[in-house]
Amino acid sequence: MRGKVTKRSVDALRPDGRTAFLWDRELPGFGIKLTAGGRKVYVFKYSIRGGSRRITIGRHGAAWTPAIAREEALRLCAEVAAGGDPATARKEARSAPTVAEFAERFTAEHVRPKLRPSSARSYEDILKRSIVPTLGRNKLADVTRADVTRLHLALAATPFRANRTIATLSKMFTLAERWGLRPDNSNPCRHVERFREPRRERYLSEAELARLGKALASAEQKKTAPISAVAAIRFLLLTGRRLGEALALQWRDVDLERGAVRLRDSKTGQKAFPLAPAALQVLASQARVEGNPHVFPGKLAGRPLGDLQHNWYRIRKAANLEDVRVHDLRHAYASSAACSGEALTIIGALLGHTTPGMTARYAHLSDDARRAAANRIGANLARALASSDPAPAPGRTEAAHGR
Repeated sequence: MRGKVTKRSVDALRPDGRTAFLWDRELPGFGIKLTAGGRKVYVFKYSIRGGSRRITIGRHGAAWTPAIAREEALRLCAEVAAGGDPATARKEARSAPTVAEFAERFTAEHVRPKLRPSSARSYEDILKRSIVPTLGRNKLADVTRADVTRLHLALAATPFRANRTIATLSKMFTLAERWGLRPDNSNPCRHVERFREPRRERYLSEAELARLGKALASAEQKKTAPISAVAAIRFLLLTGRRLGEALALQWRDVDLERGAVRLRDSKTGQKAFPLAPAALQVLASQARVEGNPHVFPGKLAGRPLGDLQHNWYRIRKAANLEDVRVHDLRHAYASSAACSGEALTIIGALLGHTTPGMTARYAHLSDDARRAAANRIGANLARALASSDPAPAPGRTEAAHGR
């Protein structure tokens, strides 16, 4: 039947044991359905591509009055007029993945097959501990910049982790756009201002290096740490390599005769670097384990050392260096090079930096080396000047001055 959908006409509807419709005579497609059980539901019907679709607006009551339902029907009518298909869009929205569901696909199709193992572990940890617990139930398509900002602020106490969380989310949404699950240029991580990360660079003094050397020797002699772990720590300090690069190192990549190593899988791609005699001695002293290609083997057959951090905590405690991280050994190598007066370009090449900015953090140490050299040179010249008796000027004698 037809009539105007108003509060009076809706209230007057009475069930008679079958489903009935009241279609609005002023707004085509807008109506209310009366079920056999007496439920009253506002609906909107429209035609598209030669077929008919019907979409539920909402159940009559406080939330959906005739006036509010009419406004929604007008919006749907405009959407259809613009070429939209509200029923299909709603169906797709219901079947769209949540953030938690997409995180599983993101991990399976991008993180594990395309990232280095250490990076993959970091991504999965952030997903598990920060992203899924907070945004997991949200539909991927519904996440807004406000949602991302709230998550970022909630992690303000750990700025580094907060910024890595946003970076992980941003990569997720970039792939969501590429895979057609969000509109282009809809990444909600854009314009979310990152926290300033305090740069932590711990350098080791000569006295601290001496304590570390004693702790390593003691661990080796007393067998409180595996020989491969002690050797790996020495290797990290003597070469400035990253932890992952050292643990992944295999004998096929080591050329002891030429004193060089080729890294097949580093953070910045394949590269080779020379070995100092002390580093060569560390490698030469390492016993090769049959069936294990790794220079620093672990307990599991064919696997590299996997528990260096635990051993490092014990060794650094013995050396009274409990604030020093494994990565600080890399800083120690770089600072030693800078203080020896090596050029920043050389230091960057040795460390495998891809941009000058990555090495610039050691510029002040290089300046200190130059200043120290300038002071030594200046002092030597000053001593030479002070030790020379000034010669009398030509033509000026004591007699000429009446002395």
